[in-house]
Amino acid sequence: MTTDNEENTTTTDELPNNVESLKSLLDEERQKAQSFMASWQRAAADFQNYKRRVEEERSETARFASAALTINLLPLIDDLDLALMNVDTHLAGLTWVDGIRLIHRKFQAVLEMTGVQEIDADGETFDPSLHEAVSQGPGEENKVIAVVQKGYKLGDRVIRPAMVVVGDGTTKDTKEHQG
Repeated sequence: MTTDNEENTTTTDELPNNVESLKSLLDEERQKAQSFMASWQRAAADFQNYKRRVEEERSETARFASAALTINLLPLIDDLDLALMNVDTHLAGLTWVDGIRLIHRKFQAVLEMTGVQEIDADGETFDPSLHEAVSQGPGEENKVIAVVQKGYKLGDRVIRPAMVVVGDGTTKDTKEHQG
C-alpha cells in the first residue's frame, strides 16, 4: 500500500526535470484547457439555442392552438353578425335582442384579447395576401367595393382572408350601356 506522499513523489518524479520540457508540457496543458474551454462554450451556446428554439416552438404551438379555436369560432361570429344585421325593427328594442348584442360584443372582446384582429377591407386597395376576391363589380379599379365575409388576422398571420367584391374600373352607367 502506498501513502499519499509516495504517490505525490512518483508523479513529481514523472515530470521532466529541465525547464524546456516543463514549458512544453505547460503549453500542451494550456492547449488542452483552451480546447476544453472552447468545447464548453460551444456546448453552452448550443444549450442556449436549444432553450430558445424550445421556447419558440412552445409559443408557436400555443398560437396555433389559439388559431384553431378562433377559426372554429368565426362562423359563430358571422352568424351573430348576420342575425343582428337582420333584426326586424319591431324586435329591435326587446331585451333578448339586446342580450344577443351583448353576447356578440363579448365574443368580439375575447377575440381581441387573444390577438385576433378584423381585416379592414371595405374601400381598401385589394391585397391578395389579405383579401380573397369572389367577384368584380362596377367601381374604382382594384378597390374593395363590398365585403362578403369578414377576414381575420392573428398577430401578423392571416387566419381567414376577407372575401370581397373588387371594382373593375367601370361605373354603373357604363355597365348599363354595355348590357
